[in-house]
Amino acid sequence: MIATQGMIAAIYVALALLLQPISFGNLQCRVSEALTVLPFLSPITTVGLTVGCLISNIIGGAGILDIVFGTLATLVSGLLTARMPNKWLAPLPPVLINAVVVGAVLSFVSVPLASFFPTFWIFAAEVGLGQVGACYVLGIPLLAVVRRTRLFDR
Repeated sequence: MIATQGMIAAIYVALALLLQPISFGNLQCRVSEALTVLPFLSPITTVGLTVGCLISNIIGGAGILDIVFGTLATLVSGLLTARMPNKWLAPLPPVLINAVVVGAVLSFVSVPLASFFPTFWIFAAEVGLGQVGACYVLGIPLLAVVRRTRLFDR
């Protein structure tokens, strides 16, 4: 199980860094976020995802706030994804939580505090749209492939 979590973390980091131009910033589609549907099949995969996100945010993120809160967003998303009743709802926690948390972090580090709320909604929408692409467009097919391999039992 430890090796599996290490592999998930490594794949997450590799995808985030390989596609770095689109993985970080307010206009982002972090392809590695497609993996955030895996806790639907096996809750323990939350560990690998969280570690992968932490490493990715240390290397290419938006500073300490992104390292802390972006990683916590992935942790909470994984825990909630594991509780989703069907595959169509599985991507919803990463989409919503990252839109709010990462949108807030990016707004806080990018603009003066007086402009936080107007830019927050823009950044949250941009991050959320990228998350929909990663989690629904890529994540749902990933669930089907992983299910067929019987790697996890749900």
